[in-house]
Amino acid sequence: MTLRDLPSIERLLQSDGGAELQNDFGRSLTVEALRLEVDRARAVLRRGAAAPAPEGLIEGARRWLNLRLASTLQPVINATGVILHTNLGRAVLSADAQQAVLAAASAYSSLEYDLGRGERGRREDHLEPLLCQVTGAPAALVVNNNAAALLLALTGLARRKEVVVSRSQLIEIGGGFRIPDVLAQSGAKLVEVGTTNRTHRRDFEAALGPKTGLLLRAHSSNFRQVGFTAAPTLVEMVELGRNAGVPVIDDLGSGALLETQAFGLAHEPMVQESIQAGASMVAFSGDKLLGGPQAGILAGDVELIGKLKTHPLARAVRADKLCLAGLHATLLHYARGEAVDRVPVWRMIAMSEVEIRARAEGWAAELRTGEVRLARSTVGGGSLPEETLPTWALAIAADHPNDLAAALRRANPAVVARVDADQVLLDPRTVLPEQDTALIEAVRQVLPDARRPDGASK
Repeated sequence: MTLRDLPSIERLLQSDGGAELQNDFGRSLTVEALRLEVDRARAVLRRGAAAPAPEGLIEGARRWLNLRLASTLQPVINATGVILHTNLGRAVLSADAQQAVLAAASAYSSLEYDLGRGERGRREDHLEPLLCQVTGAPAALVVNNNAAALLLALTGLARRKEVVVSRSQLIEIGGGFRIPDVLAQSGAKLVEVGTTNRTHRRDFEAALGPKTGLLLRAHSSNFRQVGFTAAPTLVEMVELGRNAGVPVIDDLGSGALLETQAFGLAHEPMVQESIQAGASMVAFSGDKLLGGPQAGILAGDVELIGKLKTHPLARAVRADKLCLAGLHATLLHYARGEAVDRVPVWRMIAMSEVEIRARAEGWAAELRTGEVRLARSTVGGGSLPEETLPTWALAIAADHPNDLAAALRRANPAVVARVDADQVLLDPRTVLPEQDTALIEAVRQVLPDARRPDGASK
C-alpha cells in the first residue's frame, strides 16, 4: 500500500464497518477517530512499514473510541477489608436507598413542590422531620458534604467574628482540607487556645470577648491523641458558651447514630449525645458511619438552622434530589431500628467471624488455591482511627504480589485487594455477598500470575 492507496474518510464512512461505527458512536466522533487512524497509517507508510487495510483502520478507530469514551468511574469489588474506603466511594447504599435514588432519577418529583397546596415548596422540608426524629435535634439542614456544612455554619454565624478552637483540633481532613483554611474562607477569625496536647476550660474562658461568634469543637475522627492530653468536655463548653451567649458547634465528622462499642470498637461520639449535651449545632457526614450518600448534615437550634437555610451560600451547597432520596431511605432504617440489618456499613461491622471464615473458605474451595488466615479489617473513612475488627481473609501467595494486585485491578470486574508481605489478601467483610461469584471469576482471570502457598506453579 502507498500513501495514494489510503482510503478517504468518506469511503471509510460509507463502508459497512463505518456505518456500524456511526450507529454506535455518531458521525462526528467516528470522523475524528477515522482521521486519527488514517494519520497513523500515513506515518507508518512514510517510515516504510506496512499500513493496515481499511478493515484494520475501522477496527483501530473502534478501539480508540471505546477507550476514549469509557467511563473512569467504574464499579469495583472492595476486598481490602476497609469498610469506609474513601477512595472507593465510602458507604455502600442499602437496597432501599438504591431504589429511592432510582425512583427520584426516573421521573419528576416533588423536590420543591408542595402537592397539598399546589405551589412551590422547599427541599429543606423533606428530611428535617426524620433527622429530628433520629437525632433528637429540634431542627436540621442537609447540604452536599460535611466540609460545606461547616463552611456554611461558620460563614452564616461567625463572618467577621472570632471562632475559638483548641490547637489540638486544628485538623486536616482528606485531600489536604484544613480547619484553619475553612475558617479563613468563611470570613471568620481563628482564635487558637491551649496547646497541641492540652487545652483547658480556662483557655476558652480567657479567649471570650465582644467579638466572639462561636466556640468550635472538632472531633479527631481521623487520628488519635494519647498520653499527656487534656480537653474540656462538650458539656463544659456548652455551659461556658451559654453563660457568654455564644453558640457551640460540634463538628463530629463521622456521623455515628449507633453505639460502636456494641460491636467491639472504641466509643465513637454519637450525634444524639452531642444534642443531649446541649450543642447549639452538630455537623456530620452522611456517607461515613451513617451509611448513606455523600451529604453534610447540620442539626441543632431552630433559630440558628433557620439563619443558615436563608443564607445565600446555602443554595450553592444544597443537596440534590438523588442525595435527599437516598438519605431519606437510609434514615428510615434508623427510625425503624433496622440499621444493623439493612445498612451495609453496619452489616459489615456486625458480621461474625464465623460467617466471614465460611465465605473465605468457600472462595478457597472454588479457586483451589490460597490459604484462609486471620487478618484485621478497619472501619476507615476518617472514622475510629486505629480501631480494627478480627476477620478471615483468603491469602494468595505470589512471587510478585504487587503485580498480582495490579492484575486484579485490571480484571473485569476490578478487584481491589491489599498486599501483606508476599501475599495478596481478599477480605470477605467488605465484599458484598452478591459479589462472591464475580470475585471468583475475576481471580480466575489472573490466576496464572499467582503462586500456590506451597510454591508450585498453577
